[in-house]
Amino acid sequence: MSQPLALLGSAPRFDPPLAFVRPPAPPLDLVVDRLRPGYERGALTNGPLVRELEASIAERLGVDHVLATASCTTGLMLVFRALAELGAAGDVLMPSFTFSASAHAVAWCGFDAQFAECDEATFQLDLADARRRSGRDRGAPRSIGAVLATHVFGAPCDPPAVEALGGELGVPVVFDAAHGLGARHHGRPLGGFGAAEVFSLTPTKPLVAGEGGLVATNRDDIAELVRIGRDYANPGDYDTQFVGLNGRMSEFHAAVALTSLAALDEHLEQRVALADRYRSVLSQIPGLRLQHVDPADRSTWKDLTVAVHADSFGLSRDELVAVFRAEGVDTRNYFDPPVHRQRAHWRPDPMPVTERVARQVVSLPIYPALPASAPERIAEIVESARDRADEVHAFLGGDGTVSAVGREGKLMAPSENLSA
Repeated sequence: MSQPLALLGSAPRFDPPLAFVRPPAPPLDLVVDRLRPGYERGALTNGPLVRELEASIAERLGVDHVLATASCTTGLMLVFRALAELGAAGDVLMPSFTFSASAHAVAWCGFDAQFAECDEATFQLDLADARRRSGRDRGAPRSIGAVLATHVFGAPCDPPAVEALGGELGVPVVFDAAHGLGARHHGRPLGGFGAAEVFSLTPTKPLVAGEGGLVATNRDDIAELVRIGRDYANPGDYDTQFVGLNGRMSEFHAAVALTSLAALDEHLEQRVALADRYRSVLSQIPGLRLQHVDPADRSTWKDLTVAVHADSFGLSRDELVAVFRAEGVDTRNYFDPPVHRQRAHWRPDPMPVTERVARQVVSLPIYPALPASAPERIAEIVESARDRADEVHAFLGGDGTVSAVGREGKLMAPSENLSA
């Protein structure tokens, strides 16, 4: 018989609650030691620690250039601004199943997004659908200026295939690699594919700076434009070359990132081990589907995400999330709503696969400090929810929301939003 559920009156299995993320921040004293020399000289932003971080990441990735920016979004904005300066014009062909910042960066630079479906198994950009929406298959291509693909949840998105699509369309390819620092495609590190790849260093990512982004590219022209673009496009004489912005990284954030870098490989291995435990126990539960990752690839497992199939599981994703909350497990519904259904980027065209996936997916806690037993305990919650699906469904009234009657104190509010 399955175990009782907190939603139905039992004590939560995680008390205190299990946070969705605990940033693997390095020891503060080590950060301060690294920061102090430059700080005392008055070097507070875009200084020697930033240069050291850029050189270290470029060597790790095997790329010619790495440019540190204030955020991944800023980095994407600067890359698309650079492409515009180099003559790119037209729509940006991109997935809707991605974090909103991908589309924000495109729009800020004056491009329109042409959204395409995601693949139901991998959650990555569906290249066949993208080709159809480009008009390539109909012989009357749209005005496509670039292709943008995301390495979703830290898993590589088959970069060579995306590059091939860009080649067919005759346009540059950019990768939103926010989740991907440390991932590999068939042994090759992400970072050197396409015209540029842009990484994030926010607290939910494997390498933490607090805030920050890294633009990796092998193109000298893009590197130079991003380099001056992050300083208002001022080449040094205050005669700005184009409409840039303040996208500089501070020395403090570089110090945090450099100190974090020493433990990055250990943190990635811990994430892989946790992902293996999750996949082992969750793959046995009918009605759940885990993200498919090419066995030849290495994901960072920035997120461990499953799709809940209500017909075979017995509950919807939202109902299962309500069960998790009652048990003290914080989760995220990445990415629901998908970007084309958000007010900022609304498109009327239906995207049935993306919309279905967005309704089904839930991301579970995965980070180096996660208790080793957590995957098994979370799987027990899932099994209990499935076994008691009729009771849960009746209690929730079929809408995934919990009545406050008799349940005060049983539900955990989502933890502070640390961004995707």
